[in-house]
Amino acid sequence: MTTVLFGHEYLASPEVTPAVRLRLLDGPLDLAWKHSGMTSDFIAEMMAPRFHPTKRLYNQLRQDIGYLANELIENAIKFRAPGEVVVEALAQSDCVRLRVCNFVDRETAVRFQRLLVTVTNGDPGDLLIQQIEASATSASGNASGLGLLTLMSDYEVQFAWLFEEDGPHQRSRLETYAAMAIPLS
Repeated sequence: MTTVLFGHEYLASPEVTPAVRLRLLDGPLDLAWKHSGMTSDFIAEMMAPRFHPTKRLYNQLRQDIGYLANELIENAIKFRAPGEVVVEALAQSDCVRLRVCNFVDRETAVRFQRLLVTVTNGDPGDLLIQQIEASATSASGNASGLGLLTLMSDYEVQFAWLFEEDGPHQRSRLETYAAMAIPLS
C-alpha cells in the first residue's frame, strides 16, 4: 500500500482524539451537497462555544468554522468514490482541527495530487489571485481550488493530505487534515 503526504506533516498525527465524529453514509437518501451544509453547521455549533467567546466573536467563529467544515465536506462528497465520508472535529485551546476521510478513484487522486504540488509549493495569496483571474477568463468557469486557496490565504488554515492506495479497489483513501487558529480576543 503506497502512502503519499502533502502539506504540514504534524497535522496528520493520529494522536488527536476527536471531540465529534460523524459518518455520512451512502444509502437510500443518497449523499448530497445539502448534507454538507447541515453537517458543517452542526460542527460549528459544537465547536464555537468551547472558546467561551463574546457574542460577536461567537458569531465570527461559528461562521469561520462552518465555512472550513463546509468546504472540506463539500469536496469530500463531490469527488468521492462510493462509500462513507467520516468527519472528525476537535477544539483545542487555540485552534479547531478537522479531519475528513473518504475514498477517491485513482484518476481523481492523481489530479488532486497535481493540484496539491502547486498549492503546497506556492504562495496561497498569489495562487488565489491567479485562479480567480483564470476562472474569470475561462469559458468553462472552472474555479478549481478556489475554496482551498481562500482558506489558506484569507483564513490562514494549515492543511495536510494523506493518500493511501487501496490496491484491489482501484481507489485511494484520502484524509484531509485542517487546523484553523482561533483568535482568543
